[in-house]
Amino acid sequence: MSNPSVSSSAESLGNPRFVLPPGTGQIKKAETSSAAEVELIEILARTKIAHCYQCGKCTAGCPVAEQMEMGPTKLIRFMQIGSVDKALRSNSIWQCVSCLTCSSRCPKEVDCAALMDALRELSLQQGKVSPQAQQIVTFQRAFLDNIRRNGRLNEFDLIARFKSEVAIGTRQLSFLFKDASLALQLRKRKKLHFGKKSSADLDVVARIFARCVEDES
Repeated sequence: MSNPSVSSSAESLGNPRFVLPPGTGQIKKAETSSAAEVELIEILARTKIAHCYQCGKCTAGCPVAEQMEMGPTKLIRFMQIGSVDKALRSNSIWQCVSCLTCSSRCPKEVDCAALMDALRELSLQQGKVSPQAQQIVTFQRAFLDNIRRNGRLNEFDLIARFKSEVAIGTRQLSFLFKDASLALQLRKRKKLHFGKKSSADLDVVARIFARCVEDES
């Protein structure tokens, strides 16, 4: 899958968590200096990076820190010293499971989880997603598009789109049949529905996605 071009996160994923407060939209068009990027990240996350004094409690409580190449503490430190690009290209920001443990443990009330989300937003916009995270981005796009079209999760539709896009992007057709043996178990547990069911409130869902795009622009 090719890296996304520089565009709004609404176009990248379809449903951004963060929107810029009024009057700050021009920051996106500013020269991409480290200071400007840090300022933008702080606006998106609504937290102050400088407040972190590197106590390490966020990383110590992170359930996936052992799988990360750099924990939340180190990611924040890179931003503090102006090495934002290293944070944006890190695979660690995509391994975050958004459990909010880091944010709840911070003695300085730095919203670490929000910083992770902000880094993902900018990483997508600037086409800096790590190669290892491309499948994660593909899944997120497929998931949000599934909700946008159906108003609710359609498991079979999601699996079909995700697997086909990854198989085409990587040219590994075997990925289409990976974990196929689990389908029967999911069906028995009533976790896999082949019939297409849409929400009765598709207009409401459409308005939510439209509002996200408006707020981001």
